[in-house]
Amino acid sequence: MRIDERNTCDVNPARSEILPDSNQKTDLDKAVKVIIKDPEIGQSKMGDLSGVLVYKFKMVKQLTLLAYSYHDQTIALTLLALGTHENFYRDPKKWG
Repeated sequence: MRIDERNTCDVNPARSEILPDSNQKTDLDKAVKVIIKDPEIGQSKMGDLSGVLVYKFKMVKQLTLLAYSYHDQTIALTLLALGTHENFYRDPKKWG
């Protein structure tokens, strides 16, 4: 199984309001690479979030959650949401 890393974490520099600190981008890139190596590392969710996995990691010393989906048949990793725990699960229907 091989996942193409070229399109895994395209952060548009023009959208610097999302990741204003280069340390944030570095931490996010590391988290994405961890997920690429082991797509099932995240915690599987149920209910409305069925099929979504959430990976927890530190981004500039703050616990951050990254929601993603992974489909073995297509070998695709789709990043759905990124943020701190506060309000992270507020409206998951917007992720899809």
